[in-house]
Amino acid sequence: MDLTTAVARQRELLDEHTREHVRWHFSEETGSDFWLEKKKEFDFDPLTDINGFDDLKKFPLFEDDWLRGGPMRRWVPRAQQDRPIYVFETGGTTGIPKSRVVVEDHWIDYELFSDTLPDEFFPRGANWLMLGPSGPRRLRLAVEHLAQHRGGICFCVDLDPRWVVRLLRKGRTEEAKEYSRHVIDQAMTILSAGNEIQCMFTTPKLLEALAMRLLDEGSSIEESGIRGIFCGGTEFTPQWYRFAREELLGPNVYITPTYGNTLMGLACGKPFDPADNYKITYYAPQPRAVIEVVDFDDHTKIVDYGSTGRVKLYTMTKEFFVPGFLERDEGERERPHEKFPWDGVSGVRPYHVFAKTTTVGVY
Repeated sequence: MDLTTAVARQRELLDEHTREHVRWHFSEETGSDFWLEKKKEFDFDPLTDINGFDDLKKFPLFEDDWLRGGPMRRWVPRAQQDRPIYVFETGGTTGIPKSRVVVEDHWIDYELFSDTLPDEFFPRGANWLMLGPSGPRRLRLAVEHLAQHRGGICFCVDLDPRWVVRLLRKGRTEEAKEYSRHVIDQAMTILSAGNEIQCMFTTPKLLEALAMRLLDEGSSIEESGIRGIFCGGTEFTPQWYRFAREELLGPNVYITPTYGNTLMGLACGKPFDPADNYKITYYAPQPRAVIEVVDFDDHTKIVDYGSTGRVKLYTMTKEFFVPGFLERDEGERERPHEKFPWDGVSGVRPYHVFAKTTTVGVY
C-alpha cells in the first residue's frame, strides 16, 4: 500500500473510531457522569452531530482544571464502574494535582508501544530498569507492565519529581544535585546486583547522570549490560540525541525518543535516519490519540507542514475522552511516515508563552 492510500485509510479508521467513542461516552448506558452532565451545556447533540474526527471541533476545548479534585468516579464510564480503578496524577507541583482515572489504558498503550521496539535491542524476556518517577504516576506502572508484557521483570527506583522541582524553584541546586545522586545510587545498586538488566526507561538528565557515574567507576552503559533504552522528557533535543548516541552510549546501545503524558499515552519517535540530522519527530498512537499542530491564535486552524504551532491533543479510548486540549508544548508539523501514516510533530519544546516559567526538574 502506497503512503497516500495508507493515509486515506487511516483517516477512514479515525472517523470510524471517533463515531464509536463519542457514542460510547455520551450514551446513557455507557457514558461517564461527567460527560453526560456536560452534554447539557452544548448547543449540539454529540450522538447525532459528531460523524467524524473534524466534527470534534464542535466541542469546547478540554480544560485540565476539570481534572483537579473529585469525585473521581464521575469520570468512570458507567459500563466500567465495576472494574478496578486506578488514579494517576500529573503535575501537582503546586495546588491540587490533575488526576486521571484508568482501568487498563496504560496496559494497552504500552503493549502497542511494545510492538514498535526492535527485539534485537529489547530482547523478549529481558529485565528492565525503570529509572524515572515513582509514586502516583502512570509511567511507573506502565513501564512495569511493558517489561512484564515482554516477559521480563522490572526493577524500579524511588523518585519524587515534585521534590526536585520544589528544590530548583527555591534555588537549592546543591540539594537537587544531592537528590539526583541519591536516585543514581539506587540505579547503580540495582545494576550491580546481578539482575541481568538489558532494557531501561529513563529521562535525558538521568541517563546522562547514570552514564557519567558509570564512567567514573570505569564502566559504561553498554558494559552494565543495557542494550535498549526508551527515553522521554523535554530535554530530549536533537543536540542531546546526537550527544547520547555518540558519547554516552556508543554504536551498540539503541535509544529511541518518546513523547507522552498521562492524558495522551505514548507517542513514538520516527525511526532514526542519519539524513534527518538527528531531528526528532513524534507520531501519536492514532486513533487512540491524535496530535495536531495548530495556529497560536486559532486552535481550529492547522498550520502548514514545516510550520510552527501549538500542540493540540485529542484522546479517545473507552476510558477517557479529550475532544481537543492545548498542550503546554509547541513544535513543527511533520508529514506522515510510512510506519505512521498520519501527521507528526517535531522540535517539541515548552510553549514559548510559558517557557520562562517552566521548571524542568528531572525531565
